[in-house]
Amino acid sequence: MEFHKKLLEYIGQSLMTADETIAVAESVTSGCLQLAFSQIPNASLIYKGGMTAYTLPMKVKLLNVDQEEAEKCDCVSENIVETMALNVAKLYETDWSIATTGYCTPIRNSSYKIFAFFSFSYKGKIIHTGKLELHPKTQALNAQLYYTEFILGCFKTEVSKNKEVQSRLQLKINGNERIKAS
Repeated sequence: MEFHKKLLEYIGQSLMTADETIAVAESVTSGCLQLAFSQIPNASLIYKGGMTAYTLPMKVKLLNVDQEEAEKCDCVSENIVETMALNVAKLYETDWSIATTGYCTPIRNSSYKIFAFFSFSYKGKIIHTGKLELHPKTQALNAQLYYTEFILGCFKTEVSKNKEVQSRLQLKINGNERIKAS
């Protein structure tokens, strides 16, 4: 399992430059994102850790997912994944977080579909949540790897947007400082 090296380097360098950290809460990707983040050069500077909470009881106990809601949707919904993202960031005290939940095999609870929800939080707020659907004949491991690669690509986009916002803010601050100094 090798992940796109340049993608991981970009994410790692961006987070290091911003002096920001990340944690991961996984279900459907079952540790693949944690493995990917551990492959980033100097990972310990940005990656604080993660967890795989694969079952409903563990999501409830470790990530404060509402049990009644989780039972209604088999732990697979936009709200569940957002709760996971927000709470793993709190737990690990990180700026960023990623969470995943979904199905890598078609079962009755998934209406025999393969799909995943993923969510990113930044500084205590959800900034992106998405859903990814795959062909029902996709092999489970291939689904998990595809989800991981796709989610990392989406995360890179969010990190890039954040970098641009931070750059504009810095320019504005520097511009205001020059005006005050005049």
